[in-house]
Amino acid sequence: MTPEIISLIFPNPLPTPAEIEARYPRRNLPEGAKVTRVAPSPTGFMHVGTLYAGLLCERVAHQSGGVFYLRVEDTDQKRKVDGAMELIVKSLDRYGIRADEGVDVNGDDFGSYAPYTQSARRDIYQAYVKSLLEQGLAYPCFCAAEDLDIMRKIQEKTGVRPGYYGKYAKCRSLTDDQILENLKAGKPFVIRFKSSGDNNKRMIIKDLIKGDLALPENDIDVVIMKGDGLPTYHFAHAVDDHLMGTTHVTRGDEWVSSVPLHIQLFVALGWKAPKYAHFAPLQKTENGNKRKLSKRHDPEASLTYFWEKGYPEVALIEYMLNLINASFEDWRRNNPDKNAFDFPVNFNKISNAAGALFDFVKLHSISKEVVAKMTAAEVYEAVLKWASEYNKPFAERLAANREYVIRILNVERHIGKKSRKDIVKWEDVESDLTYFFDDLLTTTLEEKQALLKPLSENDIRLIADEFSAVYHPAEDKDTWFGHIKTIAEKHGFATDMKAFKENPAAFKGSVSDVAKVLRVLVTGRDKTPDLYEIMQILGVDRVKARLSF
Repeated sequence: MTPEIISLIFPNPLPTPAEIEARYPRRNLPEGAKVTRVAPSPTGFMHVGTLYAGLLCERVAHQSGGVFYLRVEDTDQKRKVDGAMELIVKSLDRYGIRADEGVDVNGDDFGSYAPYTQSARRDIYQAYVKSLLEQGLAYPCFCAAEDLDIMRKIQEKTGVRPGYYGKYAKCRSLTDDQILENLKAGKPFVIRFKSSGDNNKRMIIKDLIKGDLALPENDIDVVIMKGDGLPTYHFAHAVDDHLMGTTHVTRGDEWVSSVPLHIQLFVALGWKAPKYAHFAPLQKTENGNKRKLSKRHDPEASLTYFWEKGYPEVALIEYMLNLINASFEDWRRNNPDKNAFDFPVNFNKISNAAGALFDFVKLHSISKEVVAKMTAAEVYEAVLKWASEYNKPFAERLAANREYVIRILNVERHIGKKSRKDIVKWEDVESDLTYFFDDLLTTTLEEKQALLKPLSENDIRLIADEFSAVYHPAEDKDTWFGHIKTIAEKHGFATDMKAFKENPAAFKGSVSDVAKVLRVLVTGRDKTPDLYEIMQILGVDRVKARLSF
């Protein structure tokens, strides 16, 4: 391609590839150290799958003594949303996934391989496009959208494989004079890569997750530079991963079919390709079938869903590690006190199946365990922080009753295997606290009686009155329960559970039914944490007032 053509395509001075290589020297890292990256697009939507990918990449890099960096892929300017970059950075930081290099919340770069936002690297991409043009490995394409649409319809009608290749790559055969004429006429153009591949041949790709894959060579002359002068993902990722020293590209398996093209680009540019690891997208079950977690249909596809519900960040991280490597559960059982980030992630333990199933039952189980390990004060601070953003009236109540709420949250906390595990997410806590505040306790007498069926109103009243008469908060738990047993025996309720099970018809019920009367009248619920502790917190006046119905 003549210098005149190239100067018309790139009229402004560009750095040479050699100058760029000098600006981005090879990384000096220990043997075996991996360099990985997470590279979301600033669309204003942070998919939970990005957290999965970011965590996987961060662990692989840092446990090898390598580098993990954040790159923002914004070459598709039409999809860019204001504030999206800040959302990306804050999302990763919120879950402890911290990049060694990249972009901060203000959009400023940190690290020696900047800029980390692709739109700011235009000259770099164009320099390499120019080099390919000079070598005859790329060419300008003047086909309009209408031309490409006609071509696709012809391919569909004749039943051939769609794409810009072979005889369908019309601009590939343009002469220099024709190209020059089009450029001087101001005809819009893109730059296409001149593929040397043969679609009838197979190449073996060694994928670190999926194993050896036999894929057809790429013969499509893909666009590498769009009409706005910015590159496509295919070209930009090759340039950036080379210059930034990426050793392992970890991404969703929708990109598997593009690997032959990407390796072809690396070869054409004279570079060694990184190792690839493709994981299947997160799945969910719907009507008995599995499908990809969708940002259009599934609220849980967005990280903001988990923020609004108040899932502890550590719980979601532990759940993601469980999805990444199934051995995490055994590791956690054997290392109950270790930080989740100490878990050794391994590519060859990632499932090759259709995709990890996002299971709320499992997430909730993990979250309960995480919250159970926290102190009452830690839970209080976490709930207050969440409520300050998502439930301001509740936050005001928490702030005004700090010590009281901490006492409530401390009920049955840290008592070994029986430690309470009823809190899944911070959103749940408000309903757990309602019966500790008179203005929030709305259970009616009729609702309480319904919970206590088949006991008669008279039995309920007798139990309540007799317990109220002897209750004193200074008494220990054994004495407290002794009063309940005495009342139970007096009114025909079994105090010996073995005797009750052997002959239930001989009793009105068991001592647990008597305790249930007190629980329902005091809290409006038939299931709560330890009733003795609850009464201690409520205080004698409030307990007796609630027993008088």
